[in-house]
Amino acid sequence: MKSSIAVLAFLSLGSLSFGQRGGEQRGQQQQQQRSRDVGNGHVPSHGPPPARVQPQQQQQQRNQPPQRQDAPRSDNRGQDNRGQDNRNFSDKKGHPEAPHVHKNDQWVGHDSGRDDQRYHVDRAWEHGRFTGGFGRGHVWRIEGGGRDRFWFGGFYFSVAPVDYDYCNDWDWGRDQISIFEDPDHDGYYLAYNVRLGTYCHVLYMGNQ
Repeated sequence: MKSSIAVLAFLSLGSLSFGQRGGEQRGQQQQQQRSRDVGNGHVPSHGPPPARVQPQQQQQQRNQPPQRQDAPRSDNRGQDNRGQDNRNFSDKKGHPEAPHVHKNDQWVGHDSGRDDQRYHVDRAWEHGRFTGGFGRGHVWRIEGGGRDRFWFGGFYFSVAPVDYDYCNDWDWGRDQISIFEDPDHDGYYLAYNVRLGTYCHVLYMGNQ
């Protein structure tokens, strides 16, 4: 009788353990499925449309001090550089906490409009225009550098300081990116990370 009870208890514990493992595996699979619609090799077919900004939001942006492009840059261990932008970009569970693009080519986070002073440049296109090609069909592997200055194919770029924290997980020696035109902020382009599905505002620093 005791042996029968022991067997039943062992089977119950085994079933419970299997159920827990099965639940964990299903949760991991669901998490992976949710994250597959961002990044993982997808390149958008187009850039973001011009932002539609409400009058109240426009006034708030005009009151923000412009981000000086000649200001000293901090290293990759610096504090939060996003200033007044404390938004939550993770619009779905498993999506990154940074501006990103869905697999349906919806650009999340590029909606502050032309009056956003954080992306003001006194001398737009100071180093010329990027001529390497835009979007899908023009994918480049980053060859080195960091957020202050990185390059590929002889083209050099610098991430906007306000976007520093959005590229902390970029691999500056291996990640692939595509460049898109920014419809709202003169002087800037958008660098899209093919692996992560996130993007940053970047200044073109010339072809050297």
